[in-house]
Amino acid sequence: MAIRKTKVAVGFVVAGVLAVFFGTVLCFVGPIIIDDQIVKNTVIDPKNELSYTMWKDVPVPFFMSVYFFNVLNPKEILAGEKPMVEQKGPYVYRKQIRKENITFHENNTVSYREYRKYFFEPSMSAGTESDIVTIPNMLVLGASIMMENLPFAVRLMISATFKTFKEGPFLTKPVGELMWGYDSGLVDFLNKYLPGMLPSSGKFGLFAEFNNSNTGLFTIFTGKDDIRNVHRVDSWNGLTELNYWRTPQCNMINGTAGQMWPPFMTTESTLPFYSPDACRSMELVYQRPGEMQGIPLYRYVAPKTLFANGTDYAPNEGFCPCRQSGLLNVSSCRHNSPVFISHPHFFNADPVLLKYVQGLSPSEDEHGLFIDIHPQTGVPLNVSIRLQLNLYMKRVSGITETGKISEVVMPMIWFEESGYIDGPILSTFHTNLVVLPAVMEYMQYGFIALGLATILIASLVHHKARVRLPPPPCCMQPHVLFIMSILLNGA
Repeated sequence: MAIRKTKVAVGFVVAGVLAVFFGTVLCFVGPIIIDDQIVKNTVIDPKNELSYTMWKDVPVPFFMSVYFFNVLNPKEILAGEKPMVEQKGPYVYRKQIRKENITFHENNTVSYREYRKYFFEPSMSAGTESDIVTIPNMLVLGASIMMENLPFAVRLMISATFKTFKEGPFLTKPVGELMWGYDSGLVDFLNKYLPGMLPSSGKFGLFAEFNNSNTGLFTIFTGKDDIRNVHRVDSWNGLTELNYWRTPQCNMINGTAGQMWPPFMTTESTLPFYSPDACRSMELVYQRPGEMQGIPLYRYVAPKTLFANGTDYAPNEGFCPCRQSGLLNVSSCRHNSPVFISHPHFFNADPVLLKYVQGLSPSEDEHGLFIDIHPQTGVPLNVSIRLQLNLYMKRVSGITETGKISEVVMPMIWFEESGYIDGPILSTFHTNLVVLPAVMEYMQYGFIALGLATILIASLVHHKARVRLPPPPCCMQPHVLFIMSILLNGA
């Protein structure tokens, strides 16, 4: 019986050693298997059903929330006083995105056009598109800046033209018209006699050129030959660099198209992307780790240098002529209109900008932009891109519509484009990229722990079995042999 226990114990020791060996192998092979699956499923390929669908149709709900800076004292502004504004909104629009004309190329790139549509969401908005707001008239105040160096007689003619079409320095109109366009005799006149001066050939609105439009022809890498290149932009509208800015560095088209990034990110990684709407490449930096419904993430935010001027941050000199830090001059890609982009409420900008406009209150929670990324796959889990549109305005002699307006960068609207993964997609994402890797990790340590426990217990059983075995005759103790000899002689 003891011999049988010994053999069983030895068998369990062998099984334990095998379990430890298998668990140890899993420690090395498991991460390789997981990384290999991530690579296979991250490549832009119609065979990768989940990731390709997420890239092609973007099933995640995206929303654009628009806030207007309603001007409270337009008459006083014309008299030279400080502008006073109040924020109105949000006016929320559901953003529908789809990619069309998808064409794969032999050099492991794919081309496409991404179309976008916006649908008003009354239940998510703080008002309706019928709400009346007052904002600066870009057609008048923007054109005045553009024409200020023309001869005085020409400026008088421009002013007369504004009066003919009853265009004043401020617009008071419904939100819907300001967003998507309104009829204007001046716009019709300019499109007829000065074609190309305005961004739109139809109605004039702040977002008229965005709705039912595409962001241009993107060609990006599929990652098939090198996963580190996946989603990286190869060209945009056939261009590998821009011509808006003054230096080669500022004209570079860097990073991805802004929807996904290469996998295996670290805290040293950045998020570079090219934005056609901002007319430039931008780069976000790591801020902190986090978690979203059990999924680990890295939060990336805009550095303070993103919109810094050339004086505060030399590499941005190519985006000048600059004003205060925190403002990006986009006039070169906006028909020379004196338009500036910034963070909402001049967050992260030169504090002096807040002194020229009353009614602003910047904070990081409400006005900072961020992207939460799953670092292993490069897939955004939660996105909030917040930007503000500003108009530089001042008095221009000869154009009476500008009155005595003091020189100011005037906020007009700010908007937030946001979206996050939820529902079945999040469940699938969580299962494939969190649960299964965790199960594999627990399995490898489980095998090791089970193997070690089996070896320990089997060793104890084997030891006890050997102790209980009867000693062979040659090994009997002397006093036992003496007693046995007496019994034999007596017999």
